Amino acid sequence: MNNPSLLFGALRTQLRTPKPSLHPLLQFRSLSSNVPSALSLLRVHHGYKLPKQSVASLLVVGTRQLSLGSIFAPRKPLPTPPPAVVANIATLEAEANANPRDVEKQIALFKALLATNVEAGYEVIIGRWQRMLAWDLDNPLVKSDEAFEIYLTALTKKGLDTMVADAVKRRDILLAQPAASEVTTDSTSTPTDSVSTSSASTVANSYSPEGSVADLVTPSASVPSSSSTVSPSASEKIAQSVLARKNVEISPDLNKLASVLSAGSGVPGNPLVVTLAEPKGSWVPSLARFLVITVVTGFFMLVVLAVLLENSGLIKAGPRQSEFEPVQGKTYKFSDVHGVDEAKDELQEVVQFLKNPAEFTTLGGKLPKGILLTGPPGTGKTMLARAVAGEAGVPFLFASGSEFDEMFVGVGAKRVRELFAAARKKQPAIIFIDELDAIGGKRSNRDQHYMKQTLNQLLVEMDGFLQNEGVIVIAATNFPDSLDPALVRPGRFDRHIAVPLPDVRGRVQILKHHMKGVVTEAGVDPSILARGTPGFSGADLQNMVNQAAVQASREGASAVSLKHFEWAKDRIVMGAERRSTYISDDVKKVTAYHEGGHALVALYTEGAMPLHKVTCVPRGHALGVTSQLPEDDRHSVSFEEYLADIDVCMGGRVAEELIYGARKVTSGCSSDLRHASAVARQMVKNFGFSQKIGPVYYSDRTEGVSPQKLDEIESEVRKLLVAGESRVSTLLKSKEAELHRLATALMERETLTAEEVKKVIKGEPIADIQEVIKEDLSREGSTSTTTTPVSASSSS
Repeated sequence: MNNPSLLFGALRTQLRTPKPSLHPLLQFRSLSSNVPSALSLLRVHHGYKLPKQSVASLLVVGTRQLSLGSIFAPRKPLPTPPPAVVANIATLEAEANANPRDVEKQIALFKALLATNVEAGYEVIIGRWQRMLAWDLDNPLVKSDEAFEIYLTALTKKGLDTMVADAVKRRDILLAQPAASEVTTDSTSTPTDSVSTSSASTVANSYSPEGSVADLVTPSASVPSSSSTVSPSASEKIAQSVLARKNVEISPDLNKLASVLSAGSGVPGNPLVVTLAEPKGSWVPSLARFLVITVVTGFFMLVVLAVLLENSGLIKAGPRQSEFEPVQGKTYKFSDVHGVDEAKDELQEVVQFLKNPAEFTTLGGKLPKGILLTGPPGTGKTMLARAVAGEAGVPFLFASGSEFDEMFVGVGAKRVRELFAAARKKQPAIIFIDELDAIGGKRSNRDQHYMKQTLNQLLVEMDGFLQNEGVIVIAATNFPDSLDPALVRPGRFDRHIAVPLPDVRGRVQILKHHMKGVVTEAGVDPSILARGTPGFSGADLQNMVNQAAVQASREGASAVSLKHFEWAKDRIVMGAERRSTYISDDVKKVTAYHEGGHALVALYTEGAMPLHKVTCVPRGHALGVTSQLPEDDRHSVSFEEYLADIDVCMGGRVAEELIYGARKVTSGCSSDLRHASAVARQMVKNFGFSQKIGPVYYSDRTEGVSPQKLDEIESEVRKLLVAGESRVSTLLKSKEAELHRLATALMERETLTAEEVKKVIKGEPIADIQEVIKEDLSREGSTSTTTTPVSASSSS
């Protein structure tokens, strides 16, 4: 391996070589085997790959302590001797080892090592000198002042100034001893050998490595001054020269500073100007240290701040008292609520109690603490509660069941307490809790304790305040059966008021109320619209009136006509038309036969709900819709009507199979089968319409029902569905010609009313589609003609 590769490899090794805490050469025991060579130390110091024999003689030095400062502190690059110098040192070392008593060769090696200006070179000089003193006392190198000066210079370069005094004393003692060659005259003489051995052992014991370590523990500041009567020795003079030269070399800047200070600078009136010159790129480690310290400090500060805020309660979840304030806005009266006359009558006494509580308490009567409003969505339960508060003139506090519970345990119970506390401060008052089933569901032993806290707190609050407190709790739910029995018992919600869907009279009242602000044509009769909207809730009727008004405005009509109301009703019942959807003729034809089958079964099946309209235009998520509306409000459904409902659902699938075959039946009947299966399952499990199962009620849950019984239930459900399919198949086969005529008319007209369907299946002519289109265009043209002068006059 060439020298340049050794040199650059040595640089990498030096970064991983720790520095010794004490002088490492004190650990050597043998000059021949343990003293590292100059080349090996230079290779280790600068990363050269050592030969096998040199690795065995390397010095094991102390480890370096790892700290945060050592990681981020900038590290200065170490000087690197050139390969030629390393090769020269290797040659000189080989010659010095071959001639250990040749002073010139030893001094030449010392000079070359000192000239490298690296710590490894200083260590080799110190090591060779120390080993020589320990094992070769009569070496002529001891008497060489030049070699001793190089040795002291190496000590000062290594920062071991405290060892200079000891080195001087040791050399002086050795120089004072007679040489071994002078004492020994005859190598075979026993007395002479004993004298020589005694002298050598005395010097070795005086300057053993252990003794040197002891001397280092008690350092000397400098070379002791000579006595006034005794002149300093040569060793002392050399030491003083080396120390003085070091002081001059190390502190030239200090000398300059001393001269400036002696000149009168450095005082308040004459300050010193100091210029810091940093090497290029020194800001990178400083910036890295700053960022690391900032991130670590910021993290711990945020953690401490979060703990303090959480413990202080400043960021705890939960509402403040100001959240439960009386609802401000429009005041509702009973005159604003229509279609629920019976419910309004039952709530009148609550209004009277809130207005005059003494009227009830004089005779010992007690008003119910809670009132539970039950009924389908959109029937006006919230409106009734607001009307009670408006009639009584008391504060109305609104809360939803979903507002109480959150992810934090105990928040729901705390909000219940705050709600009732706010109501007591403003009593008499009304608390209205919408969607009570969100927090008042039935409890179970499997539920966790924290899931019951909100309901338990509500039970305590409702049963805790006194009877004469003027706080009325009104709650609304769509699922009264799901409430906990402890919540609906007498003493809490002890009055249940049903708010059903409005009947014909109620729908007329609701339509009249919502049509007050709508400009309608003279021919629009709310009673006709009410008879055509059975099953509509108050919200549905309001939505129908609003959509009709919007559609009339889009068409540019001067008033809302009956046609607009019919359009809005069809949109609610069947969904919005998707006329922009591309439907191929084949798919449209299959849809026409499918919807035609539904329509024919609805017309010819006893107990079926009357047909309202049929269309093969995509509406909502369906490719076609067959709409049925009852002639009057349905309060109960008979066994025949349920069978007719199943038959109507099977009409579309059977029609497709009759026309196209069993292998061409499409998946469009999935929703029909789902509805038919749900009806048949209710007939078997809930209504007792199965002779095999008998008059037994089975809930939707399968708990407590044996597998054999479940199989029997499913068997009865399938029997009802198969029987319905068989009846429909017989019916449509007998009416196949009418099915073809109805499907053809649907392909042409797309939408047919019940009257038009009856005419089509009888073969009677109906209005031509072209005439209908022309009539619509002429009506739109006349509307635009009549509205143009108005807009012109308004603009002028």
